[in-house]
Amino acid sequence: MSNQITDTQRQELLDEISTWEATDVAAFLAKQKEKKAQFHTYGGLPVKRTYTAADLKPNLQEELGLPGQYPFTRGPYPTMYRSRTWTMRQIAGFGTGEDTNRRFKYLIAQGQTGLSTDFDMPTLMGYDSDHAMSEGEVGREGVAIDTLADMEALLEGIDLEKISVSLTINPSAWILLAMYVALAKKRGYDMHKLSGTIQADILKEYIAQKEFVFPIAPSVRLVRDCITYCAKNMKRYNPINVSGYHISEAGASPLHEIAFTMCNLITYVEEVCKTGMHVDEFAPRLAFFFVSQTDIFEEVAKFRAARRVYAKIMRERFGAQNPESMRLRFHCQTAAATLTKPQYQINIVRTALQALSAVLGGAQSLHTNGMDEAFSIPTEEAMKIALRTQQILAEEAHVTEVVDPLGGSFYVEHLTDEYERKIFEIIDEVGRNGGTIKLIEEGWFQRHIADFAYEQALNKQSGDKPVIGVNLFHEANEVHDLKTHPHDPTAERRQIERLQRVRRERDEARLQTLLDQMVTIAHDDAQNLLPITIELVEAGASMGDIIERLKSIWGTHREVPIF
Repeated sequence: MSNQITDTQRQELLDEISTWEATDVAAFLAKQKEKKAQFHTYGGLPVKRTYTAADLKPNLQEELGLPGQYPFTRGPYPTMYRSRTWTMRQIAGFGTGEDTNRRFKYLIAQGQTGLSTDFDMPTLMGYDSDHAMSEGEVGREGVAIDTLADMEALLEGIDLEKISVSLTINPSAWILLAMYVALAKKRGYDMHKLSGTIQADILKEYIAQKEFVFPIAPSVRLVRDCITYCAKNMKRYNPINVSGYHISEAGASPLHEIAFTMCNLITYVEEVCKTGMHVDEFAPRLAFFFVSQTDIFEEVAKFRAARRVYAKIMRERFGAQNPESMRLRFHCQTAAATLTKPQYQINIVRTALQALSAVLGGAQSLHTNGMDEAFSIPTEEAMKIALRTQQILAEEAHVTEVVDPLGGSFYVEHLTDEYERKIFEIIDEVGRNGGTIKLIEEGWFQRHIADFAYEQALNKQSGDKPVIGVNLFHEANEVHDLKTHPHDPTAERRQIERLQRVRRERDEARLQTLLDQMVTIAHDDAQNLLPITIELVEAGASMGDIIERLKSIWGTHREVPIF
């Protein structure tokens, strides 16, 4: 490549830079000082004044490859967006299945190309809507799903062979997958034509998001069961979204977002390989979920480094031979934690810049946040603007016409190399100290997240980290004229009525027999729980029926607080 240089040329360039700093830079600084003594990326990496060919690795081309080739630094596919724009997957979820179904159809009519589903807290935690713990929470933060009848209402009139569906759920993920499979079978779909993702990444829950039910070991077993079942029965379906997004939203640095995600990935791959399944049998359908922040160059480098790290892990650690097993594909969401209530309209600008970071970094699908999400579930108008933001990037900005357009940038390539090096350092440290699960139990990951989050909070408070409208250019006595998404007070009643109807109409004796069979299978770690769970939901079992029975043998997880 033209920007690679010999050792002699490198030294000559370093000498030239030294002279430039001693003359031109020094003379200019004498007249006008720089704003800071030291500059850093959002994640804390030091940033030099300028970057040159001297900052690049000697083996740059080997580390880059070409788009669609190992180590996939420049993108997972040869033509990227020139052939197909990323999937525009705006998330939705509130009230009952019917309520969210209407939002899905509205978004599809506006040009959305994939569905993404938020679930309410009772569904996430495996409580039925009429459980005492569910009161006041049904349908409030997402859609309520108790039984297969709810899944039917959620996806009514939507062709699952033509549109992919993402299900954002974790401790009860295998049950939602079972409902999705049961619905597809009932409609007569070809299971190998179904596309979409179930999040299912339970380890990041213990690390960051804190939505868990069972102890770690049986929870990881359920993830394993999802991966092995889909590998054999649903060739196009992603059985897991290994998620850095929530690690970031809990307060982690961009570096820890990727490094911790890769530690979780390694654990899942090891568990599946223990079943005797070769990595090439399931790895092509592993998928990821990352956040996109506003530090554009750092984010692009982060995504590029993640692809390279993943490719090397899969080939060098697990012996993958199929390029599909080394090709990291990821969904991206703009950073919800950056959205502000003050001057909420400027969240549109934040989101647009973050979306640009995701596109320049090569995302396969993207959710852009609504400007009003700091207040509540976004309105239709806010979701339309968020979707139009993606469509402007895809159709008007010309950023889709060149694959990896920032590739070769001295700065971006240097950051990519630094991210790769530091990610592997963290992976090695985790391995030396007993592995991911052991360090989760000891609170190691949690402490790192808390430390970075605390540092950022202090920086915002002091003004060292500017937040427009909050600690910089804020407006006193600001008045909001915002109309937020209304919560329908009838949703809980309507949801419970359907749940009770399903209970009345099902064959209770058959249900109890199937629950007993599930318990027997659960006691045998070598067996897969997906088939019996599919039978259960087809027989009218509710989320709570399944979760409560498994609690009786597995127990629940209680985290030791980390201070």
